[in-house]
Amino acid sequence: MNKPHRSLAAQVKERLIQKGLEKRLKQLDAAPTTRPRQEDAAVPDTFTRFDQQPGFRQVRMMQEGAQRFGVENPFFHVHAGTAAAHSEIAGHPVINYGSYNYLGLSGHPRVNAAAKAAIDRYGTSVSASRIVAGERPLHRHLEQSIAELYGVDDALVMVSGHGTNISLIGHLLGPKDIVLHDEYAHNSILMGIQISRAQRFAFRHNDMADLEQLLQNHRHRAERLLIAVEGIYSMDGDYPDLPSLIHLKKRYGAWLLIDEAHALGVVGQRGLGIAEHFGTDPREVDIWMGTLSKSLAACGGYVAGEKALIENLRYLAPGFLYSVGMSPPVAAAAQAALDLLKAEPERVTTLQARGAYFFDRIRALGLDTGSSAGIAITPAIFGSSLHAVRLSSELLQRGIHVQPIIYPAVPEKQARLRFFLSSTHSQADIDITLDALRACL
Repeated sequence: MNKPHRSLAAQVKERLIQKGLEKRLKQLDAAPTTRPRQEDAAVPDTFTRFDQQPGFRQVRMMQEGAQRFGVENPFFHVHAGTAAAHSEIAGHPVINYGSYNYLGLSGHPRVNAAAKAAIDRYGTSVSASRIVAGERPLHRHLEQSIAELYGVDDALVMVSGHGTNISLIGHLLGPKDIVLHDEYAHNSILMGIQISRAQRFAFRHNDMADLEQLLQNHRHRAERLLIAVEGIYSMDGDYPDLPSLIHLKKRYGAWLLIDEAHALGVVGQRGLGIAEHFGTDPREVDIWMGTLSKSLAACGGYVAGEKALIENLRYLAPGFLYSVGMSPPVAAAAQAALDLLKAEPERVTTLQARGAYFFDRIRALGLDTGSSAGIAITPAIFGSSLHAVRLSSELLQRGIHVQPIIYPAVPEKQARLRFFLSSTHSQADIDITLDALRACL
């Protein structure tokens, strides 16, 4: 059944509302904060009321905009059961592209059994920081397994992936140091830099010439210099030129950090990450970082590298030292998933095949997929937040769950739907999805 065509007047009205919302959001970001001029002056409400805080006002503005456009909130959908290629939302089954259970290991019987066995033996919490009384054998086993996977001396696991980057960067660097990061680097990298008080400069996405120009301009001004990139970028599904990064970090005497949150289990013939993809010795990279919540079906983060780096973090990094140790069932689940990743490489082969099939089919629709490599993450860029939200809602009604990524998370012209593929998606799932998408366009 054909959708009713919206009148030109309705389209113009929507565009005016959307531009008005964008302007108000930009004004909110740019609004200067005022401070009391005298000691006895009353403190403004903007400093005491939570409903006057810029963040809350931004949220309310976006909610009001959604109401004016007549679209439902596309966020915080409640999923029933394990979310992989399929899920259930509001009692309805959906083909799911919103979760990064890349290898279908969350919910795997062996992973579940390992978590349950860890609870029976160690309980649900280690009830202390690891340096005090929270150390358990499964922590060290997992860290040794991660170190072996990367071929480096040692590794350290922390309870939060986001917190891992914050603690790592915040501890290693200081005001006399500089970080050069990809302009699309994850928020956790930026927050870590902010805590460290190091200077930071962004280079154009995956642009090695721009990075080298920054190195030439700034290396002499810093004691330590860190280059921070991702193994695969979760918004765009592309990856950096690792050999060039290694060449540049050696030439200019810098450290290289690679965040493999979305790369482990996804990139490389056996899913061992970007080093395997390029056939590069992982020891050429100074700091490997990643998360346990994606391919490894658990929660938390890790750092892998030489012994001196890991011992420094183990004894002094605040996010590790002053935090409870990783929950036993979480560590056990990650270990079981890592064992399955190594034992069943066909999961990676299937994921990459499904990713390529999806990529080819969506491009055949004439959609803009940006710079995606088509491995497991493919965006469909529409250049309109309203259009992306509406498409997401229409697809959900057809049994397809995919998240819109909208302004201000991305520039308005980059508003998109973002598809995460899983090895458990079938070609039939993808065909149904692309047929539904075509019908909604």
